[in-house]
Amino acid sequence: MKTLKNQKQPVLRIVHNHENSIVLDLLSNKANLGVVGLGYVGLPIALEFASLVNVKGFDISKEKVEAMKKGVDPSGELDRNEFENKRISFSAELDQLEDVRFYVVAVPTPVSADYKPDLSPLKSATKMVARYLKEGDYVVFESTVYPGCTEEVCVPILEEISGLKVNEDFKVGYSPERINPGDKKNTISTITKVVSGSDQEAAEAIADVYDLIIEAGVHVAPNMKTAEACKVVENTQRDVNIALMNELSNMFEKMGINTNDVIAATATKWNALPFFPGLVGGHCIGVDPYYLAHKANALGVGADLILTSRHINEELPSRIAGRIAEALKKHDKKIYNCRILVRGITFKENVSDIRNSKVGLLYSALKDMGAEVVIEDPLADPKEVEDEYGIRLSNAVNMLKYDAVVVAVAHTQFKFHDAEYYQRISKDTPVIFDLRGIVEGGDQLEDYYTL
Repeated sequence: MKTLKNQKQPVLRIVHNHENSIVLDLLSNKANLGVVGLGYVGLPIALEFASLVNVKGFDISKEKVEAMKKGVDPSGELDRNEFENKRISFSAELDQLEDVRFYVVAVPTPVSADYKPDLSPLKSATKMVARYLKEGDYVVFESTVYPGCTEEVCVPILEEISGLKVNEDFKVGYSPERINPGDKKNTISTITKVVSGSDQEAAEAIADVYDLIIEAGVHVAPNMKTAEACKVVENTQRDVNIALMNELSNMFEKMGINTNDVIAATATKWNALPFFPGLVGGHCIGVDPYYLAHKANALGVGADLILTSRHINEELPSRIAGRIAEALKKHDKKIYNCRILVRGITFKENVSDIRNSKVGLLYSALKDMGAEVVIEDPLADPKEVEDEYGIRLSNAVNMLKYDAVVVAVAHTQFKFHDAEYYQRISKDTPVIFDLRGIVEGGDQLEDYYTL
């Protein structure tokens, strides 16, 4: 039964249709599905498909590939049992991409030091696929990009290297990833999948393939630009709303108002938005808005609100450092003589991912003020932290006493420590900055601050 009637009309497919030839070939082992890039996005997709079809997983990191061969997720997100009974092979060799009919490209799309889109990983992956592209193949991109990138950047690379023509010889699609690290409830199969294609047939075939693993249904966007915009808008919207809360938090602090109390009060209204102030890091919310702003600027369209929001969120670590210095000054302490404990360096709670963590900026701001800074994190990899930020994590924080403590990340492990714990590890009167308000009894402390 066909549910896709008009490519101009977005359609949520709720009925599985597995009559498409590419689907039949995958299910009958006549074709292989390949995933290029086996990180937070690519590996879960590869394993999900591998329950039903033959999958070839490729990643440029030999170290990570060897770990996956042993049933270990280098990102620490997936359990070992999720590798069991899967029809998948892992390799860091390019010939892994031979005999693949349906490619999924899921490589990182970061920004450069000057906040411009860095498409080098995407271009490199596209070139790899192009070397093995054949007539009848499909290439679906899941990497987050600006609207138009797939058509303007990726397709020309595929055509030039392969010598083939899109829609005549091969098909292309875009499907934004919706992986949420640390979330065990909202997983690949339970989240509606947005897909799109370079033409009507491509969109329908790609929707059919993803239907194999998506229980929640597949939403077919009218074109690839719309699907690309979907992803960057999702994260830009969150970035803007968090920036608003960070700005309000700064305002309320001057008024002597507790921001969390304001949020609790506004939450009683049915249409209140559940956003909170806080550090905005990671590889999505703190990055994707720059992709949208880049495209807007290229078109001569302003992106003032987006970039202002980015500025507000980027300056928060410095503002927190300033507040710590002010709090210590009340106790006649100068920050350059103080020892400060920072709890957590991952970009959010209960994950091991340290990419684009704003705790790194907080650390630098405190060090620049002359403070002695100790950082602990039970989930982060010490070697990765030292390589990325030049910071050595401590695993013996209880051996020292601190002038101030910053609970930067709301790891579950940190929630077991109440106000008495912070009194024990403090030199004098505890000065506690609990960015997410997780310390039980913290509001009973003399110097307790939240955002």
